[in-house]
Amino acid sequence: MCRILLSIKPEYSTKIMQGIKKYEFRRQIAKKNVDEILVYSTFPQMKVIGAVKVEGVISETPVNLWNKTKELAGICKEKYFNYFSNRDIAHAYVLGNVKTFSPPRDLSDYGLKTAPQSFVYL
Repeated sequence: MCRILLSIKPEYSTKIMQGIKKYEFRRQIAKKNVDEILVYSTFPQMKVIGAVKVEGVISETPVNLWNKTKELAGICKEKYFNYFSNRDIAHAYVLGNVKTFSPPRDLSDYGLKTAPQSFVYL
């Protein structure tokens, strides 16, 4: 089983945990096939708030990916296209079942001292 920890802004991490956001968009994805993502909610929370199963990955042009995912993207069109500006390929992890951690966990619980800029394998 391959797990990664992703740093995600609270406005999006909350939507993932609520099941509203079913795609996590990335400019780069892990080289390994990811089975589960641990969600690190960045400032001000700065905690690992849960885990989500990965059902797959979609890699497309930004326009095609938006058209496939916009209904459950959890992000507005303007922010999406700003994020992928000047990119030929956009990636999305397809998110499945969510498990919320109560209480949220510290990075140190996973042997980490700082949050990754993008992701880290666990």
